[in-house]
Amino acid sequence: MQEQEEQVTKVLLVGVDTGQEQDFEHSMEELVSLAEAAYKQVAGMITQRMEAVNKAFYIGTGKVSEVKEFAEQCGAEEVVFDNTLSPSQVRNLGRELELPILDRTGLILDIFAIRAKTKEAKLQVETARLQYMLPRLVGMRENLSRQGGTGGSMSNKGAGETKLELDRRKIEHRISELKRELGQVSRTRETMRKRRGQSRVPQVSLVGYTNAGKSTILNRLVEEYGSGREKTVLEKDMLFATLDTSVRAIHTGDNKPFFIVDTVGFIHKLPHGLVEAFHSTLEEVRYADLVVQVVDFSDEYHRQQAEVTEETLRELGAADIPRITVYNKADKCEMQELPKRRGDHLYMAAKTGCGMEELIDLIKEKVYADFVDRCFLIPYDRGSIGAYLMENAVVLEQEYRENGQYIRVKCHRQDAEKYKMFES
Repeated sequence: MQEQEEQVTKVLLVGVDTGQEQDFEHSMEELVSLAEAAYKQVAGMITQRMEAVNKAFYIGTGKVSEVKEFAEQCGAEEVVFDNTLSPSQVRNLGRELELPILDRTGLILDIFAIRAKTKEAKLQVETARLQYMLPRLVGMRENLSRQGGTGGSMSNKGAGETKLELDRRKIEHRISELKRELGQVSRTRETMRKRRGQSRVPQVSLVGYTNAGKSTILNRLVEEYGSGREKTVLEKDMLFATLDTSVRAIHTGDNKPFFIVDTVGFIHKLPHGLVEAFHSTLEEVRYADLVVQVVDFSDEYHRQQAEVTEETLRELGAADIPRITVYNKADKCEMQELPKRRGDHLYMAAKTGCGMEELIDLIKEKVYADFVDRCFLIPYDRGSIGAYLMENAVVLEQEYRENGQYIRVKCHRQDAEKYKMFES
């Protein structure tokens, strides 16, 4: 952290309001937070109102000189735009402003590169970054041609094109390598997922906008019902503080365990390449028995953020999974009598632990809704069945009788059907 802070880059933020953005000002505020999350110092901000963006420069041609002058005045070393720029826009702006150009997608990719800790996350981020770079190599053609020598001869241009083609091939080859590695990691994840599914222990996925408090909720659950503090994850008041998908077993003490999965946070204009690269981890949500949507209730834009989460869940094919909504940080809104439950909605404050018991009860109520009350008499030579039920069902009574193990349980409907022949 110390080293990153010493290498802080001063940036100038630029945005264009075409009137199509639901809340342009908030988008620019979020861009400030993204820049800070990438350890960049915001030196200034310029916005422009236009009916449509300029195809060549994104901003108006007259605005380019204003941005250049302001960048010099505030000492900006980089210019960041609040939208995805085309390769030609990046090339044109770089030539006119004589500064490195970064768009919102590139900024988010930078943050992900900083945060990636596990091998899987690093592979996913590198894949997304290279896929983002590949079409933008076209914008480097002019610079590469100049590198061939002086005089602008055809041979020099050819050297530049050759260099470009070599770079393209290297990137394409590396992307292929990364996809193969990710395929292996994905198969390992699939095996682990199937193993969890076979255990009949329900899976609960935490989803929501970045910095809504998912990691805080996970940590409070782990500290109270998990295996100790070594299983907690980083929690910090910062966009994309954690990227890695974490799975933890929660044991509530009444034989109603469940797996809790913390996924990467969502954000407005989340680059499609990232969603694609992180698909193997994001698709954990699709296999959940219950989705816990975490909303930062203290954020005035929490409704728009909830819509982004909803849209991302639809994209992942997880919109129809049973869901409860947690309005976290409700204590910052001076809401009275917390925690408060309204149907499948819970208002709480995970940071202080307020509402955690109610959340546990609500989760168990939902994920164990398909469990039924059954009595079985298991022959002693089929002891593995009794052991399975003891581990994967809620045991209400048990007794060792002359002709076998009598056990009364609340078990999943599928298990009840599977062991129907042993019903007593």
